[in-house]
Amino acid sequence: MAAYGRPALRDLFDESPTPHIAHPPRTHHRDFYIATDGSYRRTGGGLGAVIETRDGTRVGRIANPDTPPNNNVAEYRALHLGLDVLAVRAPANARVGILVDHDDLASNVNRAILAASHPDGQPPRPYTIPERTGFHWRGITARLNRFGEVRAARIDSRDNPAHTLANTPEQYTHVTKELDRCVLPEPPEPTQSETTQVPPPSRANRHSGGRASD
Repeated sequence: MAAYGRPALRDLFDESPTPHIAHPPRTHHRDFYIATDGSYRRTGGGLGAVIETRDGTRVGRIANPDTPPNNNVAEYRALHLGLDVLAVRAPANARVGILVDHDDLASNVNRAILAASHPDGQPPRPYTIPERTGFHWRGITARLNRFGEVRAARIDSRDNPAHTLANTPEQYTHVTKELDRCVLPEPPEPTQSETTQVPPPSRANRHSGGRASD
């Protein structure tokens, strides 16, 4: 269950597994969170994305009609599109949390992140890239390498805020107009160690009865 008073995407990311990468203890230090989803129907599908800063401020939503050949390709197209939009609005060193409801996509993203830091550039396990997604996968990995730190979390489709945007894009075409602005996250909250002031030794015992040294 989401913690009271915390942003939706940040909640989902903190509480969801990140395949192949251990969840860090302070995941809320992501600067941006992006949830994406793709849908496929014989009559056409759609791509959806929601982007928020860590303090819950919405950067934008995307709802684009699309005609992918299948659901797997739709998922990759949606993430490619969402990362393209985020890359225009986020600093190059931004920390990003990705939320998708597609197991293989989340796994492949995290494998690519691990491969980028490995001496031989190889993932811990081979990628499982669906057919007809090669171009989009190359675009995704190029965007991943642009950011300072990235992790992908696997969420349930029922919890994915991009699900409705992708499945009924014709009803949400107006939301893309929200992308006119660039929103940066608020500064990180200070830790307890940063806010706790410890008096210097020369003053710590000033009122203890003895004379403090100067």
